[in-house]
Amino acid sequence: MRAFGATGRTGRTVELGEVPQPQPRTDEVLVKVDAYSVNRGETFLLESPPPNWRPGKDVAGLVVQAAADGSGPAAGRRVVAHPPASGWAEYVAVPTADLAELPDQVTTVEAAALPLAGLTALRLLGTAGALAGRNVLLTGASGGVGHYFVELAVAAGARVTAVSSSTERGARLAEFGAVVVERVEDAAGPFDVVLESTGGPSLAAALARLTPHGQLIWFGQASREPATLSFFDLLHGPVGATIRHFSYAAEDRPYGEDLAALVRLVAEGRLHPEIGVVRDWSETADVLTDLRERRVRGNAVLTLS
Repeated sequence: MRAFGATGRTGRTVELGEVPQPQPRTDEVLVKVDAYSVNRGETFLLESPPPNWRPGKDVAGLVVQAAADGSGPAAGRRVVAHPPASGWAEYVAVPTADLAELPDQVTTVEAAALPLAGLTALRLLGTAGALAGRNVLLTGASGGVGHYFVELAVAAGARVTAVSSSTERGARLAEFGAVVVERVEDAAGPFDVVLESTGGPSLAAALARLTPHGQLIWFGQASREPATLSFFDLLHGPVGATIRHFSYAAEDRPYGEDLAALVRLVAEGRLHPEIGVVRDWSETADVLTDLRERRVRGNAVLTLS
């Protein structure tokens, strides 16, 4: 079968080649991939890829071989899945605990945009706790995670301020009900909860805008700049604060249940995947460049002809 593998070069980071078709374990299904989503974090990993690793964590397609242990969907069912890797391919083996079936009203293109960004947003929402009536600040908000989180948080009753690099990139966030600003320093505050994904000076600026004993959840470092905090700066900030590190994968539980919840919300019209670009999978390398250079708003989806 054909699949994308990492080149290990910082220029054209992936190339299409022939690899053996995966042989599923007893608790895995074999999925014929119809669409997959690429994420900015994967562009970083591709710069120095692990040995024998192939990219691809967000896929949607058709089950062509059911799990031998009888778990999961039967052959012929459409699914969205979050395998650990190797999804940018014609076929991928996926544990049945990490997928969800798709109803007719959800397309595979929509579904492919759900896993990593949607799971992160949904689990961030659970980590932040009850948000009704609370002021929330989200940095790096114009990507896939930001769009999902803003829509979910506003629906939960939060007052969300979203930091986006431009008004154009933040237009959809405003439609969802967020106040959109271009810099953390422009955010009025104070905020009960801050969700920080940029790193660098953004973290310190966001921390200073917390309410007394507020909570900052740190879930990314898109700028790739280390964050530096000064004790003396904090003297003029909140009276006490909690900083939590968050990773959606650290929950130590399968993804299937949360994927099913995301699919249900999309099917009911309560969650809307923000898909910035849909291209043929032969253009994956070019789309990765666009992601690295922040030319894509929301998710980028590749489809297999």
